[in-house]
Amino acid sequence: MDPTITWSPAPRVLTLAPTSLHVWRASLEASPASLSRFSAILSEKEAARAKRFVFDRDRHPYTVAQATLRLLLGRYLQIPPGSVRTQSGPQGKPFLAKPSHASELQFNLSHSHGMALFAFALRRELGIDIEKLRPNFASRDIAERYFSRQEIAELNALPPSSYTEAFFLCWTRKEAYIKARGQGLHIPLDSFTVTLTPDRPAALTSSDSECWSVYSFRPSQEFVAAVVAERCEWELSFYDASDLL
Repeated sequence: MDPTITWSPAPRVLTLAPTSLHVWRASLEASPASLSRFSAILSEKEAARAKRFVFDRDRHPYTVAQATLRLLLGRYLQIPPGSVRTQSGPQGKPFLAKPSHASELQFNLSHSHGMALFAFALRRELGIDIEKLRPNFASRDIAERYFSRQEIAELNALPPSSYTEAFFLCWTRKEAYIKARGQGLHIPLDSFTVTLTPDRPAALTSSDSECWSVYSFRPSQEFVAAVVAERCEWELSFYDASDLL
């Protein structure tokens, strides 16, 4: 895992080469004026879902994340963000609707505790996940329930000081993989294995592991994240979306 990611400002023109993998970072905190502007970008379906959230602490991050996705998709597609049309697969994976905006652009998003990540590539499936490092969530009971035997053994062999980071390295890599596959929890979490030791390369062992590349990184000091994409010699770029919002 590379802790030295440089988050570049948004380029004036967004273009994706066949081997480009773009990852964007965005804060989900917003002023009332910004929230009003973001709400106006949402589709009717997204706006209706936002209204169903009982608490602002849930409604506001959802609104900012969906609006930011629309802003980014609009930039890549060179259309107004309000004109972007998306759909979701049977397990909730989003994709661009066709034929209105037929495109080779693939994308995925994740957010956790006030921060969101977005990933974009051409013609290749991908998934991304972000998690805040929370010692109170990283319980051994959860690991025993969801991790593979190899992952549990690797986790238990680490010193206590590495436990929380290792737990979430495992969690984000597993989530990014099942999101890339687009099948959700129809893929049992203990049916495949990822590495989790901090400061060692990420690796995946599964029935189709030769099809995928895994990359872990830190969006900030309190978070870890992973992106999984169909195997390629990826050229990764990391951008900060704050100047777009």
